[in-house]
Amino acid sequence: MPQGVPTTVPDDGLTTRQRRNRPLLAVHTGDGKGKSTAAFGLALRGWNQGFDIGVFQFVKSAKWRIGEQTVLERLGELHTQTGEGGPVTWHKMGSGWSWSRKGGTDDDHAAAAAEGWAEIKRALAEERHELYVLDEFTYPMKWGWVDVDDVVSALTSRPGRQHVVITGRNADPRLVEAADLVTEMTKVKHPMDVGQKGQRGIEW
Repeated sequence: MPQGVPTTVPDDGLTTRQRRNRPLLAVHTGDGKGKSTAAFGLALRGWNQGFDIGVFQFVKSAKWRIGEQTVLERLGELHTQTGEGGPVTWHKMGSGWSWSRKGGTDDDHAAAAAEGWAEIKRALAEERHELYVLDEFTYPMKWGWVDVDDVVSALTSRPGRQHVVITGRNADPRLVEAADLVTEMTKVKHPMDVGQKGQRGIEW
């Protein structure tokens, strides 16, 4: 795709402008680091274009505040004060850790995930946001807390111009098939492989 030029032009009856403005469903998956980081970078880009940003963060601790949350919420406040950028809404949908599932029972996590997904469906029906970041949303689907077919149906039939990006390992093949853009992060090396723990400013 040199200089942003598509390799093919589909015979779909759409103009270049119409095709350029189609809402996208993106999936960031794989074992490598950077899935959420890339999604939040996309949110920053969208904010700069005036998008209404909705972040729905699944299965991380409700007490744990990641750096991106602080930045995006402050940008939302800046929008409220000055009109610059777009509004930002941040929702935390779970109480456990994605990699260890500590805190609360599986039933608690399943209920939180189901309610989170129900809220997303309500937001989509209302066309509440222009960009949705569903952070670590592959895990509730993998663990059976949220029905994959229901997710795919709701996302592929969403009204208006609403972009959605989903992050997490082990994306279901049905979700991958439905997505417009899929990136798999492949781990080559990681400091944790040699016993180094996460660092402030790097992991959070």
